[in-house]
Amino acid sequence: MARNDNLRKPQSSPPSPPEKPKKTRSRFWRFVRGAAIWGSAGALLAAIVIVVSVLVAAQSLPTYDKLKSSQVGQMIVVRARDGTELVSLGPSYGKWIPYDQIPQVMKDATVSVEDRRFRSHIGVDPIGIVRSLMVRVESGRWRQGGSTITQQLARTVFLNNNRTFDRKIREAVLAMALEWQFSKDQVLELYLNKVYFGGGAYGIDAASRKFFGHDAKQLSLAEAAIIAGLVKAPSRYSPTADAKAGKERAEVVLAVMEDAGAITAAQRASADLEGVKPAPEAGQNSARYFTDWALPQLDLILPDNDEPIEVWTTLDPGMQRAATAAVAANAPKGAQGALVSLDRDGAVLAMVGGTDYVSSNYNRATNAVRQPGSAWKLFVYLAALEAGYKPDDRVVDEPVTIQGWSPHNSSRGYAGEIDVRTAFAYSKNTVAAQLGNEVGFGAVASMARRFGITTPVNTLPSMVLGTSDVRLIDMTRAFASVSAKGASVEPYGILKVTKTDGEEIYRRPAPRGELLVPQYVAAGITDLLQSAVATGTGKAAQIGRPVAGKTGTTSSNKDGWFVGFSSGVTTGVWMGRDDAKAVPGLQGGTAPARAFAAYMRYAVARRPVEKFDTELKLPDWQLEPDDEQLQGDPNEYYYTDDQGNMIRPGDTDKGPGEPPAEGQGDNIGFQQDGSPPAANDDFLDQATGRRQRDANPVRPGAVPSPRAGQPGVQPRPTPTPGN
Repeated sequence: MARNDNLRKPQSSPPSPPEKPKKTRSRFWRFVRGAAIWGSAGALLAAIVIVVSVLVAAQSLPTYDKLKSSQVGQMIVVRARDGTELVSLGPSYGKWIPYDQIPQVMKDATVSVEDRRFRSHIGVDPIGIVRSLMVRVESGRWRQGGSTITQQLARTVFLNNNRTFDRKIREAVLAMALEWQFSKDQVLELYLNKVYFGGGAYGIDAASRKFFGHDAKQLSLAEAAIIAGLVKAPSRYSPTADAKAGKERAEVVLAVMEDAGAITAAQRASADLEGVKPAPEAGQNSARYFTDWALPQLDLILPDNDEPIEVWTTLDPGMQRAATAAVAANAPKGAQGALVSLDRDGAVLAMVGGTDYVSSNYNRATNAVRQPGSAWKLFVYLAALEAGYKPDDRVVDEPVTIQGWSPHNSSRGYAGEIDVRTAFAYSKNTVAAQLGNEVGFGAVASMARRFGITTPVNTLPSMVLGTSDVRLIDMTRAFASVSAKGASVEPYGILKVTKTDGEEIYRRPAPRGELLVPQYVAAGITDLLQSAVATGTGKAAQIGRPVAGKTGTTSSNKDGWFVGFSSGVTTGVWMGRDDAKAVPGLQGGTAPARAFAAYMRYAVARRPVEKFDTELKLPDWQLEPDDEQLQGDPNEYYYTDDQGNMIRPGDTDKGPGEPPAEGQGDNIGFQQDGSPPAANDDFLDQATGRRQRDANPVRPGAVPSPRAGQPGVQPRPTPTPGN
């Protein structure tokens, strides 16, 4: 009987799926449903909170008339030291321009560049916010804001510019409240009459009058584009501060207007930005250089004050006028000039940052960095005096090479053996190089830092000739510290701050100068500085009373400096071109020194004559100064040595008092048996406090060592080329 395999092998059914995956999928969908429910509930709750917040804020908003009359900003009256008003700063509001009288080009320009969807959003623009976030993710920083016109209005009227999350939330709520309470036209009218356009101008009428000299009703398309472009960065795009930047920004505004359909391509092409001429600023004079420098210090003095105040400054109106006239009368054609004048305690008496504040408000007295030329030798000789040199010590003006660098004097001539005083007075480059090499270029840089130089200082050998850029105010500060007998001086411009009712809320504490160098070092450098004016390169700075100072001239006559002091007033003058091109005939001893003298005659006229703490002792002959005009023939002078003998440099005959020939003086001062002598008179004089000048001049080509017993001075190593 045949077998039936189908009967003997029953077919097995397919396995059923495991239960676990079913449970996993069900849990996932339960989670999704729960998240959706809770998310919806959270969103609904957030929407309720926002709506309630907006309704509450809308109910608490001032009326439209009150918003029109409200003003923001701090009024600041700046006074000179005699109480006269220098300038009044703060919010400037023009006439209120109703919506229907605002030029359409002004409305279109503002909406196009600041908030293209202004007519469609509810005060905040979600699309703009998302776009801003995307740009933030792509660029790594905030480059595009998402604030609407209404948000900007809320910030201007009710808030501040702090970039905090809390402030942004309040700004958004207030913006939606404004949109709830007022119409779009009312919001735009408020915005255009209240937004800040720079220069203290709030609203389009104030901006139009300030920048173009007429009211806002007469704004052209080009002018409207310039004003609309100011909102992003008022100081950067101001047509009076940077006309080029302002017009470039206006080109962007016109392009956006065309893209938004507010103007046609033909209208954009016809907008004559080059033909727009900024109105001259009334009441702008050189004192604004000073106020622009001094007023930012209020952020440190009174950081949280926002009420109207009066700021009493150190500026002397008469000295300011004299300084302005001195710079204007002496600055070479096509060149700029700057001046800073400090009282003995650092108070700024006058400040001129350029020849014309209206054409350029860039402050060259405090911001520009230029090479000081030989004026830098102040620090070289300070370091040398601190290391033990004295004005009467002998040095040699001769060719020298240091680390491959060979400085020379302007005539390529050399005076031979002279004293330190003469080398400084006639600005001998080779001597300055030798001194800098001996004391160390790092020591010179350290001295400059000590005396208030804030810009980078290099330590290459050529640094002794002033190759490091400096600021005029820093150099003037350094010379003022010398005038203060070596005590530090810090420039300042604010004496006190009062409320409008006279209540004093700040007064500058009395300065406490730190001693920077010993007083004998300050006396020594004052001796040298006085010599430079009396018979050296700074003769043009003489004013009929003691003056100490130093000229500076850079290569190719690019910069001219004179910095000096008399009767407690220290003044620095710089002249040159902003593009650093050569100025024919410009030298520190010419135009800058003459401007210094013209100003200082007025500045010290009512002060008693003050004699410096050192006597002037110079030879009758004159040398050619470094980078200055020829003062005389270096080969036609004599000097008197310490023995009273008349000596001509270069003479081969040895007179009394000359050092012995090389190899003949090895045992000077020793007994014939080689033993040291008993104490001599010089030693006894020093030990008992009596000092006599060393009667041994150095031999030509050598640099003297400090005398034994010099206070605070260690013996100096003999310099070698390349150190």
